Amino acid sequence: MSQQTSFTRYYLIGGILTAVGLFAFIWMIRILSNPQAPVLLEQGETYRIYEQTLYPVRGNIYDRWGNLLAGNLETYELSADLRYAKDHETIATVLATYLNLNYGEVLKLLQENSIGVTEENPRYVTLARFVPADIKAQVENEAKRLEEENKNRRFRKDEIPPSLKGLDWNLMMKRYYPEGSLASNVLGFYAYPQDNPRGYYGLEEKYNDLLTGTPVKVVRSLDPSLVTEVPDLPPGASLVTTIDRNIQRMVEEKLDLAVENTGSLSGTVIVMDPETGEILAMAVSPRFNPNEYWKLEEIFGKKPNVNRAIDTTYEPGSTFKPITMAAALDAGVVEPSTSFIDTGVYYIKGYAIRNWDRGAWGPQDMTGCLRYSLNVCMAWIADQMGTTRFYEYVNRFGFGHLTGIDLAGEASQPYFTPGDQLWSDVNLGTNSFGQGIAVTPIQMITAINALANHGKIVAPHVVKAIVQNNEKYEISPQVIARPIKAETAETISQMLAESLESESYKNAQVAGYRLAGKTGTAEVYDPIHGGYKDGTTNASFVGWGPVDDPRFIIYVWLEEPRSSPWGSMVAAPLFRDIVQNLVILMDLPPDEVRWQIANNP
Repeated sequence: MSQQTSFTRYYLIGGILTAVGLFAFIWMIRILSNPQAPVLLEQGETYRIYEQTLYPVRGNIYDRWGNLLAGNLETYELSADLRYAKDHETIATVLATYLNLNYGEVLKLLQENSIGVTEENPRYVTLARFVPADIKAQVENEAKRLEEENKNRRFRKDEIPPSLKGLDWNLMMKRYYPEGSLASNVLGFYAYPQDNPRGYYGLEEKYNDLLTGTPVKVVRSLDPSLVTEVPDLPPGASLVTTIDRNIQRMVEEKLDLAVENTGSLSGTVIVMDPETGEILAMAVSPRFNPNEYWKLEEIFGKKPNVNRAIDTTYEPGSTFKPITMAAALDAGVVEPSTSFIDTGVYYIKGYAIRNWDRGAWGPQDMTGCLRYSLNVCMAWIADQMGTTRFYEYVNRFGFGHLTGIDLAGEASQPYFTPGDQLWSDVNLGTNSFGQGIAVTPIQMITAINALANHGKIVAPHVVKAIVQNNEKYEISPQVIARPIKAETAETISQMLAESLESESYKNAQVAGYRLAGKTGTAEVYDPIHGGYKDGTTNASFVGWGPVDDPRFIIYVWLEEPRSSPWGSMVAAPLFRDIVQNLVILMDLPPDEVRWQIANNP
């Protein structure tokens, strides 16, 4: 071959390569100048990378002694990669057997979503969520068994071997309540809707952000060489509550029995430390199991009052009378020895106020007015105070305001005062003995507690400490008001103790312990028809002890009991039963033993 021929070939090859390069350059310029170029580039990036939100493990909830009330279980989400899940019948059969899924539904889901699936067009379907680890292990063992059997069998080219290939397991933490319904009204629950899992009611809702922790968004790549390491997320904060699991369980058992025996619609009991405001127990009946939160409507109806201790208002009746008496004593309007002649009726601006039994109780001092729960005497006291001073004290005690308890869903209802359209002069009398004014149980125990706690109202709270990033933050007691003087609180506490020691209160007495307390029986207002329901009441009792050194205060409310309408007959015995067990659980010896120990250290 001549030298000229060689040069000709080189020129030809060079020309072709130059033309190809020029064509590619021109085509690239054309693509980049196309109006759709930015859209195509953005879509290309989307195919290569995606953004994922990672959530930390949700924090635990404990009782005051470290017993787990709410935690997390390792479960799994089961999905199918339809590029590799070919044996739909076997998958549907195995999942129906081990996971109790519907065979037909699983088969339809797999078949319909497999249409059009290729290596370039993958598709995943979720088959089950929250699969326990032991069930996952059983399915995986079945998959291995099938693979072993397939090794010893021959299949036609068009035959699909029995297989569970294509199933993917992803760790999924499930909220778990090991004590079932115990304190469920306090805890609330954590639900898992696909779009926004979060806490509902109680502590789970109130502290949702703390329990959840800080989610992190990470960019993930479909290119294995570009996959970044998943960050190690610290768990959400954990809560140590003031609840005593043993006291809570005992109170719930006593309450459930009382509701059943009295035929009440519902029941509520709160046990609180008078000095700190710590809630030792907060029980309601009925309750629910937060592990099965989807049954909530079945138990409570479409608008559930999950925790009637904080979310339901009612007229308390005579448990309000100590508030009226404390206000009058503190204002200097009466003294314990102040005499009053009960004629059975008292008129306020022409309105007649009568006693609960329509009777006249004759000469009484102020202790007698409390002992016999005289409406007439309370109306007279409120009238002596005057509207301005009476409602000033009602406000001081926190009525009409939220207590601020650290639970989601607290309710409050304002009361009417002079100048309001719905207020009339008779309200001064009826409000003095707890009718015509609506409260929640948490408002009542918080206000009454000032009588047991030297005139101080402390904020009620359920969280004792928060544990976050290995640091523990204690919640300190907070005094939020001083509605009466300490001397006034001591005086009325002694008056209520004397009242409780009378024959009228034998159902509330506990041998060996001096207690203070007051019953309550109130008519039930009918918001639909107006006025009060015939023959129905709300029965309640509030009491604390030991009187000389209060360690507990208890509020009891039974809604519309059928066995008896009177607080002294249904609520007082429940108070007594709870105290008899509470002093054991709290290791509180009888008064005489306690005094001997104190005097002989």
